[in-house]
Amino acid sequence: MNNDAPTTDAVMPMISLGAYRISRLILGGNPMGGGSHTSRFLDAAMRRYFTPEHSLELMRDCEEEGVNLWQTCPTRRFPATLDIYRAHRAEGGKMHYMCIATDIPNEMFSPGPGPGDAGTVASFVEAGAIAIAHWGTFTDRQWRAGDMGPVHEYLKKVRGSGVLVGLSTHYPEVIEHAEDKGWDVDFYMGCVYNPERTREEVQALLGGHVTAPGDGHEVYLEADPPRMYKVMQQTFRTCLVFKILAAGRHCGQQGQVEQAFKEAFSQIKACDAVIVGMYPEYEDQARLNAEYVRRFSGLSREV
Repeated sequence: MNNDAPTTDAVMPMISLGAYRISRLILGGNPMGGGSHTSRFLDAAMRRYFTPEHSLELMRDCEEEGVNLWQTCPTRRFPATLDIYRAHRAEGGKMHYMCIATDIPNEMFSPGPGPGDAGTVASFVEAGAIAIAHWGTFTDRQWRAGDMGPVHEYLKKVRGSGVLVGLSTHYPEVIEHAEDKGWDVDFYMGCVYNPERTREEVQALLGGHVTAPGDGHEVYLEADPPRMYKVMQQTFRTCLVFKILAAGRHCGQQGQVEQAFKEAFSQIKACDAVIVGMYPEYEDQARLNAEYVRRFSGLSREV
C-alpha cells in the first residue's frame, strides 16, 4: 500500500484506491485550465490568475491540507499540465496525478498528446499518473451515438499500461451499463449534474424552448444529483464525484458551498471521494473545502 503522507499535521479522511491511500478531497483542474463552465469572462480571469507559479502554489496549499491527488488533463486550453506536475514533484511535492483522456478524435487535444497517438497513455504514465479515466464528455458522445466500443477499448489500453482504470460520465445510465456488462474498471467518475445533454434532451425534459447547450450554455437541473447518487450507491466500486458545486453555481455564498459538501457526503459511500476545482484568488478555498470534508466525511454511507 502506497502511503504518501501529507506534508503537515493536517488530518484528511482517506480512502483506498488500488494500492494507494487517496484523500477524500481531490483537486480538480478545470479552473487552472481556464474552464469555468460559466462564461468566457470568468474563463479569461482564471487563465490570467493561474500562472504556473499560482498553480504550484495551489497544489502546495492543498497538500498542506492533506489533499494528495490532482485530477486534470493536458488539452489545447491547458497544455502545460504535465510540466506543472513534474515541477510540483521536482520541488518536493508528493501529490499524485490522475488524468482524463480519450483516443476518440476530438478538438481538445492540441498541442500535446493527440487522438489516436499510441503514445498518449504512455505519456501520462511517464509523467507519473497513477490512474487514467476515459474522459466523460467523450464517453457520453459515444453513449448518445449507441457505440461504446471505442470507450471499452480505451479502458483495455489503460489496463495494459499498469495504472488504475476509470470511467467518467455525466449519465447515470453509463455506470449502469458498465456494471451490467462487467467492465474491468477500478473506479467511476460521476458528475452529479448533467451539463452534457443535447438541446433535444433538455427540451424533452422541460418542454418548449429553453436555453440549452446548443445556445452555448449549460443546464443544471436539481433533479440530477439524486439520479447519479442512487446509481453510485449501488456499485461497490469507488466513485469520484465531481461538480458538486454545479460548476460554481452553488458558490454565491459560503453557506451554499458548505451545504453542497454536506449533501454530497451524506449521499456518497464511505469509499468514495469528491473532486473539486478551486480558484483561490479571493479566498483560501483549499482550507475551506478541506474543512468541509473533515467535518462531513462521517456522514457517508457504509457499503
